[in-house]
Amino acid sequence: MNTKLKLLLGIIYGLSLVALFSLLFSYFDIRDLSNYSLIRENSKTLINFKNENMILFTIAFFVFSATWVFLLGFGSPVAIISGFIFGKWIGTLISVLAFTLGSSLLYLMAGLYFSKFIIKNFSHRIEKYKNLFNKNELIYFMIFRFTGGAGLPFAIQNVLPVIFDMKLKNYIYSTLAGLIPTIFIINSLGSGIKNLINVNNSLSYKSIILDSEIYVPLLFFLMILTISFFIKNKFFK
Repeated sequence: MNTKLKLLLGIIYGLSLVALFSLLFSYFDIRDLSNYSLIRENSKTLINFKNENMILFTIAFFVFSATWVFLLGFGSPVAIISGFIFGKWIGTLISVLAFTLGSSLLYLMAGLYFSKFIIKNFSHRIEKYKNLFNKNELIYFMIFRFTGGAGLPFAIQNVLPVIFDMKLKNYIYSTLAGLIPTIFIINSLGSGIKNLINVNNSLSYKSIILDSEIYVPLLFFLMILTISFFIKNKFFK
């Protein structure tokens, strides 16, 4: 790629990253999370707007989710919001597709800027593992996704395969399949929170924990973590 174009893309990406987090911290106050009345009122407004503008809102949320992941955002909060707004089934579909798109774009971006650096400085150290990984890269990375990325932040999970020069096609397929179980559980949690808010004027920790739409996804999430622990020790030790 032309050096000037590569520099321009890097600058645009950096400015977009700064703009996103500046807007986030400007309009989001963490104290609002403790104001149940405000949350309940805003959630109703949001759901009503979604119902009145379903196609436009869905496209906008999909683009936002993909862009959020591309700009190094955390996946879980967006997945919870997706389940809250769209429900666990449609929310899972939107989240998995959007996260896969955003992750793939981030992977391409990281490969464009860091692959030469990695080859130059680390190829002699990772050649053995690279050859092993590339023999079954689709399966290995799918398992890696399923285990929650071995505890790594989502953004690091997305760029890690650059080290192994993973094929984009296998990256997309393994991400698409590997994200489904965890994303479904997180979306189910978001959907459960929405149903709780709809039927309760106030909430207590006890009512939240004892609600089946909350504790069942949490139990499945703990099960995923347990399975992930054993898989991680076997495949990624």
